[in-house]
Amino acid sequence: MPLPAKAFQRWLSGVAPDTSTADVCRVSGVKRTTLAQQMVRGKVAETTVVSISRAYGINPVAALATFEPYTDLASSAIPPTDKELVSQIATVDLLRAVIVRTAPSGSAGKGTPGLSPPPHATSVKNWVDAIDDGELRHRVSAATGVAPQNYSAQLTANRLAPELALATSRAAGVGLAGGLVAAGLVTEAEAGWPAGARQAALDRLSDGDLTALAGERLQALGKTLRRQEQDQEQTERIWENLV
Repeated sequence: MPLPAKAFQRWLSGVAPDTSTADVCRVSGVKRTTLAQQMVRGKVAETTVVSISRAYGINPVAALATFEPYTDLASSAIPPTDKELVSQIATVDLLRAVIVRTAPSGSAGKGTPGLSPPPHATSVKNWVDAIDDGELRHRVSAATGVAPQNYSAQLTANRLAPELALATSRAAGVGLAGGLVAAGLVTEAEAGWPAGARQAALDRLSDGDLTALAGERLQALGKTLRRQEQDQEQTERIWENLV
């Protein structure tokens, strides 16, 4: 849900008083034309607030919490669950962990590379699946008015509007910033996740659970790739018929 332009102007005057819009855009990397268009429409994107917050040394989650749709973020102190943390580990990192654990001693190479930061290719859907009790999608749909098929479409596209991310967290009873991390709006640190939390959650997985999870990820990836190949073949047939 884009933020009201008037509320944004009040916030910005407190963050960067006596600073021109041109200077704010230059420092934050937000295009002047983009900000101007948002102001004219009366709706400022959450990404704009995040970019400006970072530029001025303000935690983006705390900044978003000053706006009416996101005030709950200020009081959310629920830490991420292990399932949430593991959902934000890329498939390639899971596979690397399987190799390291199962390889003969000394054959896996020296050291273990650090985990790549979220988001990853399926971070949004993985996060929702990690907190879903089987009825979560229906509760989110009922609370937001978003049709289940439209909600699912966002998950498939690996994106989730910030207001839907918060609604999903509320419906699941988990920390409110988790969905913002999965969607790539804020970082782990900005969301208050402890340093090394994802690695620690990964280390707590048994070899069996880790291998099973990696297998599920690979199976899902295989389905996606096959669907893409089929779409490509269909597109090529259409072009062949048009030529």
